[in-house]
Amino acid sequence: MVVLLALLGACGGGGGGSPPPAAPPVDPPTPGVRVSAATPVAAGCDSGGGGTVFVNAEVEPFVAVSPLNAEHLVGVWQQDRVSDAGARALVSAASFDGGRTWARSLHPMSRCGGATRGSAGDHERASDPWVDIGADGSVHLMGLAFSGSSFSANSVNQMLASRSTDGGRTWSAPVSLQRDTASGFNDKNTLTADPTDARYVFGVWDRLDAAGNGPTLMARSTDGGLSWETSRIIHAPAVSGGVSQTIGNRIVVLTDGPERGTLLNVFMQIDTVANRSTATLRIMRSTDKGLSWEAPITIADSRSVGTRDPDTGIAVRDGAVIPQIATGRGGTLWVAWQDARFSGGLRDAIAVSRSSDGGRTWSEPLAVNREPAVAAFIPTLQVRADGVVGLMHYDLRSNTSSRVTLDADLWLLTSRDGVIWAETSITRGFNLAGAPSVTSGLFVGDYQGLVASGNLFIPFVALSGSDAANRTDIHAVRIDPLLPASMQSTREHAARAAQPQPGALSETEFALRRHEAIQRAMERRIPGWRRLVSR
Repeated sequence: MVVLLALLGACGGGGGGSPPPAAPPVDPPTPGVRVSAATPVAAGCDSGGGGTVFVNAEVEPFVAVSPLNAEHLVGVWQQDRVSDAGARALVSAASFDGGRTWARSLHPMSRCGGATRGSAGDHERASDPWVDIGADGSVHLMGLAFSGSSFSANSVNQMLASRSTDGGRTWSAPVSLQRDTASGFNDKNTLTADPTDARYVFGVWDRLDAAGNGPTLMARSTDGGLSWETSRIIHAPAVSGGVSQTIGNRIVVLTDGPERGTLLNVFMQIDTVANRSTATLRIMRSTDKGLSWEAPITIADSRSVGTRDPDTGIAVRDGAVIPQIATGRGGTLWVAWQDARFSGGLRDAIAVSRSSDGGRTWSEPLAVNREPAVAAFIPTLQVRADGVVGLMHYDLRSNTSSRVTLDADLWLLTSRDGVIWAETSITRGFNLAGAPSVTSGLFVGDYQGLVASGNLFIPFVALSGSDAANRTDIHAVRIDPLLPASMQSTREHAARAAQPQPGALSETEFALRRHEAIQRAMERRIPGWRRLVSR
């Protein structure tokens, strides 16, 4: 029987009088199956540059399910995160029993991942892992590899791809989709295997230049990943009197209805004019497998202010500039992102918008997280074959006033109409303060993984604890929304529109907080980004 673990956490505290040393935090039992293990990277492997290496810290997971076999899953993550950028290596794991057991593989997309000198993966670090499974069952993996700081002399960065024809047990040598030196930095890649035609695989990302502009690039394979066309710009945003870039590009494919096979690329557009940054969520369509693209369509402006520990002010590196998207039946599309409009700029909620016409028009954003009084962050979307949408997110409703811990929760929401949502706990009270401390924030990933396998939703997530020698692990949790409510502690609530809020910021203050959040988010990704866009 599949059972969801709804868990409550506790945190330690000190005594009174002449206080003894504070008791260490007590971590809650972890849910589901632990997918990661002790680091497979060789002890002492040099990741280059500065920063602190968090050995055994796994972050930023993603997962895919095979269209041929719902029990076949492949996940990927960053292994041994480094504080100032990237990780020592990328690791994947394959499961053939619905996520109950996993076999791991270390990827030679970095030297610590096993790359040899002179190979495509001959780099100090790797980041932004992504995986998808094609209509024929072939598995495709993509990552960013780099050496040196972005835009610095002798720096190199590459977009790399690899494929597996045995379900993720073994992999081809990585191939380069794009390579740059100090003149450009390629960032935030995703990969999509066309579910309607196994010949097509699409990699998409942004490339920031030394002037601060960042167009969307795409590389395409028409032979199932055996070879790749030369990468090219598919969208070059521009703004009068300033600089513009995209980030968080991701292609999805409509799988049924009259527009079956149509591609849609969602992204966040960041414009900076007169040293003030704004963000807009946009999408563009292609009806010829990416050969040409229609003009971008605006979904909504993004009004995220980012996430912080309410007691210490320490920032959480969240998904504030990374939109999420999923396709449903009949050309339906769902997008989700962090947005503070629902509290008047006080804290981020999870905003959702829906399109029923293939992405041409979009509904007004609604907040779907249940608890409006705490920050919610890092949304992840997936739609089951029957049209039920699943949305996973973190929030801070279990947090206490302790300045030692930051107790966070992870939730799965499900809905058939986007208005009424049922909330189910995945885990509660894990110590987010134990996550790797990276440039300007606590980090479990810019994104997480979630797939639908039959009636199940399977979160594939990074959870942190209080063990400094093992700060995070990757977990897979099988959740069956059809189980009786008594076994799941599931509660229903209605989505909400933006309304006037007590204590809301003025529009000027709100705009400044959004600007500052964008600047923080981008500076975390690309040190020196503020300097680039302020020229």
